[in-house]
Amino acid sequence: MKKLKTSNLEIKKSKFIGILYEVNNVSEVETIIEELKHEHKKAKHIVYAYKINSIEKSYSDKEPSGTTRGLLDLIHMKNKNNILIVVIRYFGGILLGSGPLTRTYTKVSSLLFIE
Repeated sequence: MKKLKTSNLEIKKSKFIGILYEVNNVSEVETIIEELKHEHKKAKHIVYAYKINSIEKSYSDKEPSGTTRGLLDLIHMKNKNNILIVVIRYFGGILLGSGPLTRTYTKVSSLLFIE
């Protein structure tokens, strides 16, 4: 596992931290998520998506359904494999709603692919 890039975004007082990893198996994904949960104990949500060969998953960590689908779509659009996108959200006290939240997760993730 290797951290490739990070990105940051603040929307309505919520802070979003995007992290892109190169991973080789689901066990590495689980290790990374556990480490991030320990490192970011005050984060409200840690969402992620990954694709490892034919295995793919997105996880919304109690965010509204579908808000993390853009992460997996981005992995497909960029034609990436053995990749994990994680977005850590520190809630700023203002609800964003499903549409803006989905766009924010997708935007912070897309920043990870800018050279």
